[in-house]
Amino acid sequence: MEKKFDIADFVKTQTIQSVTEQLVEREKLRRKKMHLSQRDLANKSGMSYASIRRFENIGEISLNSLLKIANALDCLEEFNSVFKMPVVKSLKDYKL
Repeated sequence: MEKKFDIADFVKTQTIQSVTEQLVEREKLRRKKMHLSQRDLANKSGMSYASIRRFENIGEISLNSLLKIANALDCLEEFNSVFKMPVVKSLKDYKL
């Protein structure tokens, strides 16, 4: 993925860019561990090869396409945890 200046390079924080870079790296690693080329993943997910390349090179992808990749890599279930954490605004809201 093309590297751009990101505050996360200097301060321990999550940014859209750093999360995207980490997501792309995990996707590539999983694809390679499953012995799939980018073309294989494109075929398995029903996406174009160019879309897979664009995601792996610059991190751009639609949510629908990302879900197709996750499904093809057998990790669609992981998306069910997104936005599940409760919103804690005070100590009264925090539950163990």
